[in-house]
Amino acid sequence: MPLAAVVFDLDDTLFDHSTATRSGLRTWAQALGRTSTPELEEAWRAAEQRHFASWRDGRISFAEQRRRRLRDVLPLLRLPVGDDAELDDLFTTGFLTAYQQAWTGFDDVDAALRAVQAAGLRTAVLTNGTRQQQNAKIEAIGLSGRLGPVFTAEELGVAKPRPQAFLRVCEHLGVAPEQTLYVGDDHSVDVLGARAAGLRAVHLDRAGTATVEEEVRITSLLQLAAHVSEP
Repeated sequence: MPLAAVVFDLDDTLFDHSTATRSGLRTWAQALGRTSTPELEEAWRAAEQRHFASWRDGRISFAEQRRRRLRDVLPLLRLPVGDDAELDDLFTTGFLTAYQQAWTGFDDVDAALRAVQAAGLRTAVLTNGTRQQQNAKIEAIGLSGRLGPVFTAEELGVAKPRPQAFLRVCEHLGVAPEQTLYVGDDHSVDVLGARAAGLRAVHLDRAGTATVEEEVRITSLLQLAAHVSEP
């Protein structure tokens, strides 16, 4: 069955979340009179993954996963952990502001979208996140109007890697799962999740450091053209 649509992940696929996070941490730490270190950045990354997964699975609220990140990291900065209201304010006016100032996309996105559109395929985004923030990212990196619909876990009521998230996107697009290609950087969440729902999938490993075995892998979206032209 010929391909009909390409659905993209957002963070670290179209949008450079990792770079923005590192930059945001450094700016935020400096504003607090501290210095960001590789150890701090790794601790933040681990806390983000752990607590975001808890939100994704419906165990805590979106605000709570942010608070838990701060509770993990503030002691490393030798800063006090306040109450919920204080943590909310610190996250929003501190890290989040610095993170947003560093938002950027990837240089290979434009060519990839042109290749997909030249192949006559529909596009969409499926992202685990909130509607407001994820759409703001797309606008900030100049992709508003260049992509099809944006589907968030918040709006769908289900998150990747659950097959229902992918299937609901296919249903909204009016395409069969086997006619849909999903492109993402997280192998377990994006690639395995998409395949469990019957979609095709490509793993984007920008750093070229993935250790998990995978036959359909690219290191740049410039390589996506070869996959969208396949029957």
